[in-house]
Amino acid sequence: MKMLRKTLGAVAVTLVTFAPVLSTTVFAASTPASEQQATQSLVKQLSGLRSFTANFEQTTKASGKTVVQKKGLTSQHLNQTFTGVIKVERPGKFFWETTQPSKQSIITTGKTIWIYDPDLQQVVRQNVSDQVANTPALLLSGNTNTIMQAYKVTQPDQTKNYYTLLPRAKDTAFQDLTISFGAQGTPTLMILNDSLGQVTTVHFNNVAKNVDIPASVFHFVPPKGTDIIDQ
Repeated sequence: MKMLRKTLGAVAVTLVTFAPVLSTTVFAASTPASEQQATQSLVKQLSGLRSFTANFEQTTKASGKTVVQKKGLTSQHLNQTFTGVIKVERPGKFFWETTQPSKQSIITTGKTIWIYDPDLQQVVRQNVSDQVANTPALLLSGNTNTIMQAYKVTQPDQTKNYYTLLPRAKDTAFQDLTISFGAQGTPTLMILNDSLGQVTTVHFNNVAKNVDIPASVFHFVPPKGTDIIDQ
């Protein structure tokens, strides 16, 4: 059986610390929020985000050679850059598509996640409820209460709109996820440390907040001849 490529896994299926972005000097001078304050602040950010569209650029790098060697990773897994489009409508509707260097889509309306690879004529079908803690990108489209149940929220600097989320479950595919919001309340950056010792960074640009998105964007029907793999 052909294997589905995992070009999007680092963000949306096995997927988005902040060390590459903020210096230790900034952290030393800042005052962190309490968990309650951080949670309330993140809820406020998400509550004001009814929908958004954006272009993205995603890059994955190793955090250390020792980890790479222990995990059996090679250079082809790392230093890859993918570009594409994301469209989100809360709660639960999510569309993510890479356009370069290869095309792959992740689509959900809140119940089923479809991961479609047109080149391989394959689609993986997963249950959203089984993926809440393993699918950080769904944070942007998810139900706020569900998110708070799945993650512990921290805010390293209570004056700035960036948050680091720690999975409450023990067997998740990533260690922590940081998300940053801009002045208009739109996401600008996501950074993920995964369990393989990789750091995935996603930059959002050309962001449009609270726009109308056609319902057809989130409706996926496997094309004729597509292999469907249930997980």
